[in-house]
Amino acid sequence: MIGYTLATVLKNKQADGKLAGVKIGRACIKKNISVKKVAEIAGVTKITVYAWFAGDYSPRPETAKKIQNYIDRH
Repeated sequence: MIGYTLATVLKNKQADGKLAGVKIGRACIKKNISVKKVAEIAGVTKITVYAWFAGDYSPRPETAKKIQNYIDRH
């Protein structure tokens, strides 16, 4: 959990675990992959990534796959 605020972790835990962005968030929190890195991979802002992690929005399927591939390698 190093690098993630308690608020971010709680929002992610309370969000619908079926959503792609929430799943990605949980994996990133577990593996300590930074929001900045996810934003770079996806070509979006950090604010967008935080919204995905909280379940407010979901990444496009091709973007989610790209991020998941990175998570799987790390």
